[in-house]
Amino acid sequence: MSNETLTHLPRPFELEMPLRWSDQDALGHVNNARIITLMEEARIRWTRGGEANARFRFGTVVASLTINYLRPLHYQPEFRIQVAVTRIGTKSFTVRHVGIQNETTVFDGTTVMVPLAEDGVSSRALNDTERAWLEAALMSAAV
Repeated sequence: MSNETLTHLPRPFELEMPLRWSDQDALGHVNNARIITLMEEARIRWTRGGEANARFRFGTVVASLTINYLRPLHYQPEFRIQVAVTRIGTKSFTVRHVGIQNETTVFDGTTVMVPLAEDGVSSRALNDTERAWLEAALMSAAV
């Protein structure tokens, strides 16, 4: 992740995320643990799209997660998350999540994902279909 505050990612998947009353803390900010849940929800919507069984048929697991909280995320209607791929390996890929509220980046995080094999426990190599789909969402390393 770069140290500069981003307002958008190149070629991202972007979606409006509804905030729930229970997401906020006593100060009206979205709780930091809830932000991780919002990242997960965006990532799941992105990976499933309209083709629930076409990619990652046996699921994926999180191998690593990092997040930089840049500004408070407030409980209010407008909030979106952009998702893009930053790295594609043999048995894993890295997803970047940028949270935006009022055109300001409020968090910037990455998650390393590992696809599961049919046994639901073992890792496996990305197949050609998954790799092509991930490559279409790959962002420049310069960002």
